[in-house]
Amino acid sequence: MVPPGKKPAGETSNSNKKCKRYFNEHWKEEFTWLEFDYERKLMFCVECRQALVKNKHGKAENAFTVGTDNFQRHALLRHVTSGAHRQALAVNREQLAFETRVHSHPELRSVIKVEVNPAKVAVLTTVYWMAKEEVPDEKCSSLLDFQKFNLCQALLASEHSEYYHPSSVREMQVSIAKVLHNEDRHRIKASPFVGLVVDETVDVLEHRNLAMFTTTVSPCNGQTSATFLGSFELPAGEASTVAGKVGEVMRSFGIPTMKITWLSADSASLVAERLSGVGTALTSLCPLLMEMHCLSHGSSLLLAESIVSIEYLQKYETTVDAVYRLYSSFRGESNGLQELRSVLDLCEIDLGSPKAIHWTSIFPAVEAIDSSWPTLVLLLESEAERSPVAHGLCEELKKFQFVAFTKILLDVLPIFQKLSRFFQIEDFDLSILKPIVSATATTLQAQKSTSGQNLQEFLNEMNEHPRDDREGESCLYYKGVELANCSKVHLKHFERLKESYLESVRGNLLDRFPSSVLEAISSFSAIFNPKCYPQSLEDIGSYGVSELNFLLQAYSRVVVSERALSDFPLFKRIVFSLSQLSFKDLCVKLVYSNSEMHELFPDFAILAAIALALPLGSVLAEKISRGRELLKRGRSCRTKDEGLSDLMKIAIDGPAINEFDFALAIEYYESMRESGFIVAQVK
Repeated sequence: MVPPGKKPAGETSNSNKKCKRYFNEHWKEEFTWLEFDYERKLMFCVECRQALVKNKHGKAENAFTVGTDNFQRHALLRHVTSGAHRQALAVNREQLAFETRVHSHPELRSVIKVEVNPAKVAVLTTVYWMAKEEVPDEKCSSLLDFQKFNLCQALLASEHSEYYHPSSVREMQVSIAKVLHNEDRHRIKASPFVGLVVDETVDVLEHRNLAMFTTTVSPCNGQTSATFLGSFELPAGEASTVAGKVGEVMRSFGIPTMKITWLSADSASLVAERLSGVGTALTSLCPLLMEMHCLSHGSSLLLAESIVSIEYLQKYETTVDAVYRLYSSFRGESNGLQELRSVLDLCEIDLGSPKAIHWTSIFPAVEAIDSSWPTLVLLLESEAERSPVAHGLCEELKKFQFVAFTKILLDVLPIFQKLSRFFQIEDFDLSILKPIVSATATTLQAQKSTSGQNLQEFLNEMNEHPRDDREGESCLYYKGVELANCSKVHLKHFERLKESYLESVRGNLLDRFPSSVLEAISSFSAIFNPKCYPQSLEDIGSYGVSELNFLLQAYSRVVVSERALSDFPLFKRIVFSLSQLSFKDLCVKLVYSNSEMHELFPDFAILAAIALALPLGSVLAEKISRGRELLKRGRSCRTKDEGLSDLMKIAIDGPAINEFDFALAIEYYESMRESGFIVAQVK
């Protein structure tokens, strides 16, 4: 018997399936966008089909644009909440608004066909390429002339109106960036969860800028994306200023607070207290937020600003800075001094910049000071009589504390270098994060009582000789140089310095990786990394229960705990059979909305999406690094930051020229020019 309101199986069923399902005509009343093709026996979404046609690309393509015979109300509910459907609705609304504007202003009708004008596309592609290659705006006119000289037919064939003049480069960049940001909004809406990266930079004039990035997850294929949201000027202030700006940007991009699951405060200028302040302020807004600092830091996780409480640190850096400035241009034959010069090139250190250089966090710089120390002392001694500066530096370098502290840095910095490199790996094994951080903290703790290798070798290599001028007293020599300030009082003072520095560094590490976050990441790895599972199927019975309970409690707002616990035994057996998959592969399979695992284990699909949104990997690290370089160079070339964020957006996130939608950029540009919107935005 056919249920009421349903068509006979021969007409509208998915009769090729093992379990026959039927299209229900009443669904059309509930879902106004739903249509049914009685000939092909497929249902589809009118909104998605319309958006696909108008956009002339396949980005909105899904099962409901090509037609589906998955006759389940659950499938309709899943589609209506999908990112693809919401994106289609947004595109159709924009198109309707544009057509309404054209209807009331007939002179704008030509804008509809802007994509057919190759001259306009040629100008915009030039502006786009310039931004990608960091070519100054003022070169636009000469580049267009150069293309005409090379017989670029698009520029020779027709005029491109007064709008497309080289003086309008800034406005064209705004339109291009708007296309990219619209894609960002669609991507963020579609993503179940979002990771946030906040990077504050401070230039030599104390101008503060906040660069923001997001990590998103596509439910269409489970792939992750790292996106640059923009660079924003900050007024002077504390963490509330940063948190306020972050909240403002989140609202402008329509990011729901419930979606923000991770915060990575990646900064070379913020002190730990300010970072903590930002996280605290945002946690009150985002209930699922977990805060973790510098996951994708491009250099070292050990920032000198975080340990400014160590008084000797500043004195040490002042001494090292003076040495590099004195001998960076030295033209002698000494290999030691050549090593100093090579460090400046290797680490791209600009001694001409008035900004302070934190030498104690630059391992190659400290290493060069250590290896060239005997040569430096001899050179400074030879110049001491003629130069008070050389005399002062010589006295400082010969002090026991200077040499010993250099050895401590040689023991500590490589530890953080290695830790930092782990986060640059694209498919980072999260299961080792907690052990690595724990082992690093233990190593630093141990060095407080038992010295590290370099410091211990230094102490062993020192030679004690009786003093000629004072009977019963002795002096210490290292590599043929007599060390100063080696009394018991000085040695005791150094021990306090060593303990204070190591404790500060260790505390800074633990602040960056709170135990609750390490526990969460370890739990994610235990549940979703097949390689962490027991070797035998008989041993998986009790495996992962405590880790799952931790995650269910942490994310109780978005998962159904009872259902997840009920599904867990079957989930584990399936994961055990997928031992060839990596952590990321399994999470992608779960998040992919059309996969069987997504249907079978909805709560694990949610947790997998949270795990994928974690701000990690080389792509994100490269974008952060690129953003800093562009900001630094952009400020040196511009009197104001006007338009710099749009330029950075194009350079960082702009796809290859053949993949960019220039027709849409032209539409935005001309409609904004006509309405006078650009003038108001640029002011």
